Amino acid sequence: MSNHSVIKTDRAPAAIGTYSQAIKAGSTVYLSGQIPLDPATMELVDGDMEAQIRRVFDNLTAVCEAAGGGLTDIVKLNIYLTDLSHFALVNEVMASYLQEPYPARAAIGVAALPKGAGVEMDAIMDIA
Repeated sequence: MSNHSVIKTDRAPAAIGTYSQAIKAGSTVYLSGQIPLDPATMELVDGDMEAQIRRVFDNLTAVCEAAGGGLTDIVKLNIYLTDLSHFALVNEVMASYLQEPYPARAAIGVAALPKGAGVEMDAIMDIA
């Protein structure tokens, strides 16, 4: 019998493909990528890049909480940006959501993201 379960919340965007918002395996939670979709409308948020980054952190927060944790339980964060010049802004916004010790992290420049988003993030959380 598998020791993993599906995590789902209406406070984050529904999956737009063949994936789950997150999967919990033991005390580890694997969060799927979140783009800046408003969960109520399933449309990209209005506003600038800061608004997009904040919406992604809000979406990740909702999934973390549905799994029984929070952003502070994230041990690995991957950030995908279509324009790496926004990296300093990611750091600034991230500091308003998290405090030290920060999770391990990677920032990756990509050519495109779903629905034309400028940012996507996925994470691994430990809720032991």
